[in-house]
Amino acid sequence: MTYKVMIVDDSVILQRVIHGLVSKWEDFEIVATAENGKKALNELANHPDLSLILLDIEMPEMNGFEFLQRARPLTPAKIVVLSSFVQIRSPNVSKALRLGADAIVSKPFGAPSLDLVKKRNAELEQTIKNILASTTNGLFDN
Repeated sequence: MTYKVMIVDDSVILQRVIHGLVSKWEDFEIVATAENGKKALNELANHPDLSLILLDIEMPEMNGFEFLQRARPLTPAKIVVLSSFVQIRSPNVSKALRLGADAIVSKPFGAPSLDLVKKRNAELEQTIKNILASTTNGLFDN
């Protein structure tokens, strides 16, 4: 089975980094990217068979919370909030889960260490595979 993925992030650099990470995973294919929630909503119509949406929170035009609220009824895809904006005990975590996020994962970026990026990539990959295999919501901040 191939998992079809959409990346929603306003940073072109982070889109490329996330694309680079996910495209190395077996059975994952990036089929769409969008720089904000509004454009991502439009992409949903073009990709009714999405398996996974990797979603940032802070974006122009339509942020991740608004996207979650509007997209959740429109797609069966798992939605993983991938953001440095959300901290484990933050009210934003509860809000994202309440609006339909299947998981919250901190971005695997920040420190320039390649070892850290590799470690976070492995954790991100495992978390996403667990989410795709399950039907429960959760917080996965490794």
